[in-house]
Amino acid sequence: MTDDTKIEPGPGGAQAADVLIAPAPTRPPRSQWAEVWSQFRHHKGAMAGGIVFLLIVLVVFVGPYFWPLEATFIDIRARNQGPSLAHPFGTDQLGRDMLARMMAGGQVSIAVGLTAMLISVLLGTLIGVVSGFFRKLDGVLMGLTDLFLALPLLPLLLVMVTLFRESLARSFGPEMGTFILIVSAIGVTSWMQTARIVRGEVLALKEREFVLAARSIGTPSRRMILRHILPNVL
Repeated sequence: MTDDTKIEPGPGGAQAADVLIAPAPTRPPRSQWAEVWSQFRHHKGAMAGGIVFLLIVLVVFVGPYFWPLEATFIDIRARNQGPSLAHPFGTDQLGRDMLARMMAGGQVSIAVGLTAMLISVLLGTLIGVVSGFFRKLDGVLMGLTDLFLALPLLPLLLVMVTLFRESLARSFGPEMGTFILIVSAIGVTSWMQTARIVRGEVLALKEREFVLAARSIGTPSRRMILRHILPNVL
């Protein structure tokens, strides 16, 4: 006797089979920087500011290669002129082209601003991460932060100029020495707010599940900071 009995799937059998044979998602996980870039692209204000900044950088750094007049060229006969085709922004009291001088000054301003901001962010991030992650250093570093916040900035800048201007000028030349002095003064006196913000973020991230799991399996502190804490702070 042949048994031709067939087993029919139950009411949820087809759905269960579909679930079991459903293909796994093939989209690779995005990196931290890709997530940051995605959030930046979807923020209208950030995109508008980035476009304006890129246009300014393009004008001040590429414009001098296409503009025939030098920023230091003096033409007494053309002094104090208004805007024209030859001088779109006019001229100053010595006949120097204001557009050329604006591009030359913009290069210095952007270089000083970006370098000082980089020093401030790096110093503030370093102090904030170390202070928030290592409890033993928290009191000392936050006391140092409060000390810098309490210092009067103008006298501090005057003391820095008095102490380091001549030595930097002898070592790097007048222009580069002044540049180093200015960006160092701005960066050294602007990191405190960044340090406090980063410290607060680190204190919150230390108690998250993925950090506790990394600590439970014996992950070194340096790797936890570089792999888990710092990317999420940024």
